[in-house]
Parts: sequence; structure tokens; C-alpha cells
Amino acid sequence: MLRLRILDILEEQNHTKYWLYKQMDLSYQNFNRMVSGETSSIRFENLDKLRQILQCSVGDLFEVTDDDPEQ
Repeated sequence: MLRLRILDILEEQNHTKYWLYKQMDLSYQNFNRMVSGETSSIRFENLDKLRQILQCSVGDLFEVTDDDPEQ
């Protein structure tokens, strides 16, 4: 399963979730779902924004976990 590392990256860069929210120009509800991993899809446009704002590659935004959501 894939997990978004947005909160980890923010912590590494000493930025807050609020700072990123202001940069992303999304509704807070959609932003919070994305950052919390509560969404099943993310638009390519938003991945590109994240990549640019956090100055990382798209691959850095994700990590593979052993979690099986069906268990």
C-alpha cells in the first residue's frame, strides 16, 4: 500500500500543515483529506504543486507500507 509522506516532509523542512495549506490553494476539507491519507485519488495537478512547493520529486511524496487495508 502507498502512503503519502507529506507530514513527514513538512516536519523535515520545519514547515507547518497550515503553511502548506496556504500554498496549495485548495479547500481545507480536500487539503486535509489528502494530507491525512483519507482520499483514494489525487489529481496530477495537485501532486505537481506539492512537488514544486516542497521542492522534492513525486517519488519522495510516497512510501510503500506493509499495511493491508482489507485486514
